[in-house]
Amino acid sequence: MAAMGGPGFGFPWGGPGRPRPRRGDVRLAVLSLLAEQPMHGYQMITELAERSGGAWRPSPGSIYPTLQQLEDEGLVSVTEQDGRRTFELTDAGRDEVQRASAGRRAPWEELADEDGAGARSLRATAFQVMGAVTQVAAAGDDHQVARAVSLLKETRKSLYRLLAEDDDGQGDDA
Repeated sequence: MAAMGGPGFGFPWGGPGRPRPRRGDVRLAVLSLLAEQPMHGYQMITELAERSGGAWRPSPGSIYPTLQQLEDEGLVSVTEQDGRRTFELTDAGRDEVQRASAGRRAPWEELADEDGAGARSLRATAFQVMGAVTQVAAAGDDHQVARAVSLLKETRKSLYRLLAEDDDGQGDDA
């Protein structure tokens, strides 16, 4: 069984088993996105998460220093647009994208392939459930909230029972 992380937050896609970008992937991903259009940092984070099917959501702590380095190297320029710093490739940046990406797939495609369709589907469904939970918490009455808590507790137990099943699909108590 994979390591599960801290109490309450044991999502296997956020822990040690999650595909990790290789050295230089953040740089290449940022350059590749900017080759398509100017963007701000948060837009890049969101776009990378979407393009990787949720397998990779780089942190601001990896994106913004990379952008600063690319600016220092003269590969991107920065403009203020709608109160945000928007980054755009320079001519040298466009040359660097072509050089760095030659014969290589986009980093987000590689990470999405490593993550696997089953994990992506499970993660997407979990996020949809969290959206529904948020709505019930915000708009539900006391009875609806209590029923949602009960459903979630039963779902949690069912998931653990699923993991406890033998290879032949029979649980230990069957």
